[in-house]
Amino acid sequence: MKEEKSEIVITSLDDIARELGLSKSTVSRALSGKGRIGAQTKARVRQYVKKAEYKPNLIARSLAQSKTYNLGVVLPADSDLAEKPFFQVFLLGVCEAASANDYDVVVTVVVEKDISALKNLVRNKKVDGIILTRLLVHDYAAAYLKRSGIPFLVVGSSSDESLVQVDTDHESACENLTSLLLSMGNRRMAVVIGSDEHAVNISRYRGYAKVMENRPEGICREIVFQNVGSKTAIDKSVEGIMKEGADCILCGDDIICSQVLSKLNAMNIRIPEDIRVASFYDSAHLKYNNPPITALEIDVKELGVIAGQSLIDKISGKPFTRRTILNYQIALKKSTQ
Repeated sequence: MKEEKSEIVITSLDDIARELGLSKSTVSRALSGKGRIGAQTKARVRQYVKKAEYKPNLIARSLAQSKTYNLGVVLPADSDLAEKPFFQVFLLGVCEAASANDYDVVVTVVVEKDISALKNLVRNKKVDGIILTRLLVHDYAAAYLKRSGIPFLVVGSSSDESLVQVDTDHESACENLTSLLLSMGNRRMAVVIGSDEHAVNISRYRGYAKVMENRPEGICREIVFQNVGSKTAIDKSVEGIMKEGADCILCGDDIICSQVLSKLNAMNIRIPEDIRVASFYDSAHLKYNNPPITALEIDVKELGVIAGQSLIDKISGKPFTRRTILNYQIALKKSTQ
């Protein structure tokens, strides 16, 4: 005759403590094996939870180990954040790594100079570590986290070797894409790129500029529209580029590229017949455009997985890589033919 499974249902330390008439701290010590506790009491608790087929949950573990088992992810408080697939896909990757390690993810947003939400997260001990998803040239959040002592990493590249960094080699990627387009016969290549306060934009522009500075004879000087953020500013950039007689537009990211395409369409300018277009970053915004857009492809979900796992390893005292650089691919499509 098979032994019937226990009907005892345990969902927390409170349940165990109440059933056995013990304090939560006593139960926690019995489960973790830490602290002073009698052998008889420890055996009693463990026998009880074994009978109930109970697996110590995160509440028990956090009490026993002084950990929250939460990872904090800091997103930029951009008004158009919901339209930016990068952060959504990156967050999926972090959540995948967190789930595999029995962690949860807490998300907060900060503006560039107001990091009060981040400070509250740290001061109230809501998380064990932080991921900054956008690295700034003058980064108040990174400076604060360094002072706080909490484990954290940044998505981006910095000369500050004390920072744990996860990134793609944007400079090399943009240099190679620009060079390739130059070799395909483009002679007047313009670039439209966002804020130079964002480290990623600095890297991307540097890659473009490196090629243009060493351009062969007969290639037009740089046509640059920098610190472009709003739709109005992007539209004006496109108008300026067409007046300059450019034959190719390089867009700093997918959001800028989407608006560039919209403006070109409104001006009845054909791609690639009248002008070629490429993007320094691909996303769902560009996947279904007609014509398909030449762009740099980055595995953003994998970036999130690596960031999440690296932070968990750092929190846990395990070996971790201080600077991880992911690969990229140049996807040549009809927009530059």
